[in-house]
Amino acid sequence: MVSVHLDAGVVEVRDTPRPDRPDAFALIRLLIGGICNTDLELQRGYYGFSGTPGHEFVGEVVTADSGHLIGKRVVGEINLACGHCSWCGRDLGRHCPHRTVLGIVKHPGAFSEFLTLPERNLHVVPDEIPLEAAVFVEPLAAACEILDQTDLAQGSKVAVLGDGKLGLLIAQVLHAQGCHVHQFGKHAEKLRISAARGIGTEVIGGRPLPTAAFPYVIDATGSPAGLRAAVAMVEPRGTVILKSTVHGEVPVDTAPVIVNEITLIGSRCGRFEPALELLKSGTVDVASLISERLPLSQAPAAFARAAQPGVLKVLLTAG
Repeated sequence: MVSVHLDAGVVEVRDTPRPDRPDAFALIRLLIGGICNTDLELQRGYYGFSGTPGHEFVGEVVTADSGHLIGKRVVGEINLACGHCSWCGRDLGRHCPHRTVLGIVKHPGAFSEFLTLPERNLHVVPDEIPLEAAVFVEPLAAACEILDQTDLAQGSKVAVLGDGKLGLLIAQVLHAQGCHVHQFGKHAEKLRISAARGIGTEVIGGRPLPTAAFPYVIDATGSPAGLRAAVAMVEPRGTVILKSTVHGEVPVDTAPVIVNEITLIGSRCGRFEPALELLKSGTVDVASLISERLPLSQAPAAFARAAQPGVLKVLLTAG
């Protein structure tokens, strides 16, 4: 089968054996995958990764212990928890110390003709959700996680820093929640996606960013400078939510965090159910985030394209 291999920054396409299916796992045929910023960070050296990347996908179940899954379109939660430790017992499998992570930590990723995942990780995609929308479930769930971690409610004033794929999804999710969202980014053409949904936007560069102006600030810049900017923008006793995954150490001046009593919240993966509902209802626009589609066999070109400035989501198709 065709598989993408990433090692030492080099993306290759290889012919590899079809994976064996352990008990309680499903064998899944890839239909479509999405390259995200984390995949690009892995290429830059994040986690010292070597193997098959990819964790945003839609697939069709080929074989499984549960017969009702066979032939279904599915998306999959990326954390493979042990199911037995105290963290798993508290329903915190996403933080299981023994977990592996699809396409990131010790489990081959989705950028392959076939992949395996535990059946308990799978969610059947409703028929109403198109294939190219369903591939956004995982990052959209990460955007929704902010609502589970904070007391953000209708009328809350929020700044979103960053106009990349995740920043655009976060802005839409919070706007749909009734928050007053203002998004800051470097690319007017990207910010138009948010503006079309009624979200306030501002291109960074023309004037300094506001200082101590928002009770909530979300860093989705994907840049080491994002945290510093977010800390400067948040009000005293405000909350900064960190969504940027950056390879390497990020210097932090803790003085303003302490003096202004700022709360920092790290935010990662989220529940898939809210994301599926948003896509089913058409509440968020994901089609505008797609920049290009390339077959799995052209993965090196797809990664190169995804890394270019101004590019949003690049999809890998099974064809």
